Amino acid sequence: MKHNTKFRHESLQDRDSIKRLLRALTSGIAKGKITLEDEDGAMTMEPNQLVNFKITASQDEDKSSLNFRLTWTNDWQPEKDKSIKIKSG
Repeated sequence: MKHNTKFRHESLQDRDSIKRLLRALTSGIAKGKITLEDEDGAMTMEPNQLVNFKITASQDEDKSSLNFRLTWTNDWQPEKDKSIKIKSG
């Protein structure tokens, strides 16, 4: 199976299937490793402790849309504890 740097999948799913996919996604986020896979390829991602979360929604008479995006920096490293001193006078 080809391993990509880009992955895209679109399909029609029922609500229970969406629930299972979202649970798998949240479990992967909690564990720090998400693997996406379909017939066309696979991709593994490792989200950091800090992840930017963006959600947008729209609704009109015949269509509704809910989109969310997670982004993070691959080379993020936690900052070492830094001491601070404040003096006055």
